[in-house]
Amino acid sequence: MNYLRVREVRKWWRRRRCAFHVGNRVFGTRERPRLSVYRSHRHFHSQIIDDTEGRTLAAASTLMKDLRPQIRNGGDKKAAALVGQKLAEIALARGITKVVFDRNFYRFHGRVRAFAEAAARGGLQFLENPRKKERPPRAPSGAKTPKKGGKSGKGSPPAAKGGKPDAKTQSQVEVKDGGHPTA
Repeated sequence: MNYLRVREVRKWWRRRRCAFHVGNRVFGTRERPRLSVYRSHRHFHSQIIDDTEGRTLAAASTLMKDLRPQIRNGGDKKAAALVGQKLAEIALARGITKVVFDRNFYRFHGRVRAFAEAAARGGLQFLENPRKKERPPRAPSGAKTPKKGGKSGKGSPPAAKGGKPDAKTQSQVEVKDGGHPTA
């Protein structure tokens, strides 16, 4: 087996493993169906699925006749966002407001993120991950944090990060007979 073939096989095994990882945690019920996405280089597809009955409740893709005139290229963020808006309209018309997002083996960025944000703006409510703990809001990227010593100017001194102590703290450290410094 040549090198390129091995890489392809590994890629598909990795994708399959990632899809199983996501799929084991995501299950669509009648009250909260699963919103699954698939993207190719040329198109973007999405479905809302009830896994208890094995039925597709709503679907939208870049191949729909309604969306074709608006889409120049089916494989970009704009097209994914239009599909998200259209799926939200269809779902709301059928009485679906809450869904569980199944991203398959795709990372949550680019087209998948644009689709999800457009669907959420359209009125679909996504299940938040209950395992993630609430984090305090991050400071804006332009805001400066106060510096805490050290010559590097990157925040706290290296001793606080577990690195080597700087010149001030090293002079305060005593060395015992064994040669090991103690504070």
